[in-house]
Amino acid sequence: MRFKIITLIILMGLTACTLPAAPTVATATLSATLPPATFTETPLPTETSTPLPTETPIPTNTATPSPVPTYSVLRGEVTADQLACRYGPGWPYLWFDVLLKGNRREVIGRLDDANWIYVQAIGGNKPCWVKAEFMDVQGNIMSVEPIYPQKAKLPVSPYYPPTTVLSTTRDGNTVNVSWLDIPLIAGDEENERMNHYIIEVWRCEAGKIHFEPLATNDLEISFNDEPGCSEPSRGRIFVQEKHGFAGPTDIPWPPYEEQP
Repeated sequence: MRFKIITLIILMGLTACTLPAAPTVATATLSATLPPATFTETPLPTETSTPLPTETPIPTNTATPSPVPTYSVLRGEVTADQLACRYGPGWPYLWFDVLLKGNRREVIGRLDDANWIYVQAIGGNKPCWVKAEFMDVQGNIMSVEPIYPQKAKLPVSPYYPPTTVLSTTRDGNTVNVSWLDIPLIAGDEENERMNHYIIEVWRCEAGKIHFEPLATNDLEISFNDEPGCSEPSRGRIFVQEKHGFAGPTDIPWPPYEEQP
């Protein structure tokens, strides 16, 4: 009897250990696909720049170019038996050549007043200055270009220095100028009549500027210069020797003072 009870207990324990498993519940798989979420970016407000006011350009004065003058080259014939042709526009300058009566020349330049003209052989390139009254010029001489001293230069002496102005004074209309001596070596004179110094002055007379070449062997000179011209008077000094001209040395011009 005791054995039966123990056996029964064992069987009951085994039965409890082999109970059927709980039924499996099928789990439904939800396969619904959600559409992907789309995000629309809201644009940020942009800064709108306020245009700056446009500057109205200031009208500029356009300079009207001055017309370029047109000059003539004329021809002329020597009327004197012998005509000195010089390096500068006046009798004090060194000789360059001698032209004979009947010689024909091109007239390529002049002084402002055309008293002296710049001539050369036709087609040549070695010009010199002659007194206009001894040339028969065909055409209007004032149509020729005024070229002195801007374009027609004096040949420079390679052997002597320029002088130095020592003083300039004025006594009314009279201007006095003195300068330093530049002695010449014997034999450097063109001839015994050559003047050692040439003083070129643009002086006022009767309301107009007149060019005048003065000459001396001294170390001072006086000349007339009046008030009343629209442009200033001026002057310069050259040392002259047979090879050329040393300088120029500008003259400090003394101002005109009204007399009490």
